[in-house]
Amino acid sequence: MLELSEEESLSPEHLDSQVQKAQEQLLQLKRQQEQIEKQKRELEELSRRQEELERGRAEMTDKLTRSLVVLEREGYDTQKRLEQLRAVRESFGQHLQLIEAIDPKSWNPAELHKELSRALSAVDDARAEFSQQRSRLQATGDSAGDAPLPEVAPDLAELTGGRSLFQWLRIGFALSLPLIIFGFIALFLFFWIASSTR
Repeated sequence: MLELSEEESLSPEHLDSQVQKAQEQLLQLKRQQEQIEKQKRELEELSRRQEELERGRAEMTDKLTRSLVVLEREGYDTQKRLEQLRAVRESFGQHLQLIEAIDPKSWNPAELHKELSRALSAVDDARAEFSQQRSRLQATGDSAGDAPLPEVAPDLAELTGGRSLFQWLRIGFALSLPLIIFGFIALFLFFWIASSTR
């Protein structure tokens, strides 16, 4: 670093100046070290932020790409559902017009049988179409939102469970049998107690 000749090293003024120069150099080196450490910290922070950017970009690219696919599928399904609802609405409207057009007062009495058959056929067609479309809408999970379509009124055979009168009599007898037995026991006890008190 500092080379000193013998004569210069003997002089106190010269020694003081050399010490001062050495201290200044040391101070300058410390400043440079602090500046280098500061630059190092800044570069590390930049590197960390760049890594964070790359991770965030990759994550959001993946999420947004998958979300767009899901939204496109949902849009397609919604479009199909909307078309299905429009078709059902149109079909129900046509059946409603046919049913509302039925006017028994205007029928020709001579063709009553024919007119009645035609009217019943229109009602049955409407019932079948309604049941079919209602089942389809329920299968796709869309039954007009919070207000589901009403059920079709069941036939008389469905109301009676498809059982005959004899079967219903047997069921009624089976259900009443415990009461009949209890009544006979109560009557027997009543007569037995009445006869023993005489």
